[in-house]
Amino acid sequence: MTIDAPVPAPGAGVTFVMPVLNERDYLERAVQTVLQQEVHGPAELVLALGPSTDGTTELARRLADVDSRIRLVDNPRADIPVALNLAIRAARHPTIVRVDAHSELAPGYTRQALATLDRVRAANVGGVMRADGRTPFQRAVAIAYNSPVGLGGGAYHGGAPEGPAESAYLGVMRRTVLDEVGMFDETIRRGEDWELNLRIRQAGYRVWFDPQLAVTYWPRESWTRLARQFFATGTWRGELVRRFGRQNSLRFFAPPSLVLAVATSVVLGSLQLLGVVGGTASVILSVIHLPVALYVACVIGFGVIAGGSLRERSWLAAVLPTMHLAWGAGFLRGLVRGAKDTVDTSRLDRNTPLP
Repeated sequence: MTIDAPVPAPGAGVTFVMPVLNERDYLERAVQTVLQQEVHGPAELVLALGPSTDGTTELARRLADVDSRIRLVDNPRADIPVALNLAIRAARHPTIVRVDAHSELAPGYTRQALATLDRVRAANVGGVMRADGRTPFQRAVAIAYNSPVGLGGGAYHGGAPEGPAESAYLGVMRRTVLDEVGMFDETIRRGEDWELNLRIRQAGYRVWFDPQLAVTYWPRESWTRLARQFFATGTWRGELVRRFGRQNSLRFFAPPSLVLAVATSVVLGSLQLLGVVGGTASVILSVIHLPVALYVACVIGFGVIAGGSLRERSWLAAVLPTMHLAWGAGFLRGLVRGAKDTVDTSRLDRNTPLP
């Protein structure tokens, strides 16, 4: 049975919550797009500040000094679910809008989300992640993000019709439901949104996808940061599979399958080159190389078709395997060993101590 989420009184207001860690280059614009949202009633933005080392905290304080709608809370542990819970507990209003310092809300985003929440009586509504880039590398990553080829075809990567969803990107949520289900699980450092939405759905509430909602997302700026991000994310997905089994979509198993196929192909190729496997057996076993060869051809073809400039196409040839193999390797690690204390270090500089 589906339960209708409560609808607050008109004009009850919204609280935007934003985890922040080493986002000096993105924070001010992200905050501007939040404060420019049209909201019927009071609004506030709660920034949960992690231990940044790039001047982000000082920037956040300057922004708060000139706009009373901005409030600050400290998040010494740096973890995103901890930051979100701290911000939500500090919230003064009954609707919570999750935002990301690496993102920008489209004009009318909040107004549309609130209307959808009221219309379908959902507990959480999310929209489309529209990745964008400022450099050829970042634009190549954005192309991969915006395609099912890159991230596996989740609804919020575009193309899906409006309707019930497994999860929601960022999300506009009813505070009463968050309190009921226990808010974010602070033991989950990545994939915390998926796990929260699983509990929301298990409690009988709707999680809803509205393609009219759009958020601009700025991907990681370098190859190493991208690889670290995807390895950590894959590791935590492996942990979530350990915890929740069949509740996970089958699409999550594609990257680890690719990793196993590549590893098997490399081992066989080495044995063939060394002459350990030869003759008829080598010819028959060479079929094992076929999935990897097809994957390479697909990557090259996608880069030619989807890429813009020559540099973007070249980066796509590196970006796609990085995303898939780093995520898949992380998944296998998390599945076998658990995520334990794995953190996403892609936003930490070399001088930032891990929590």
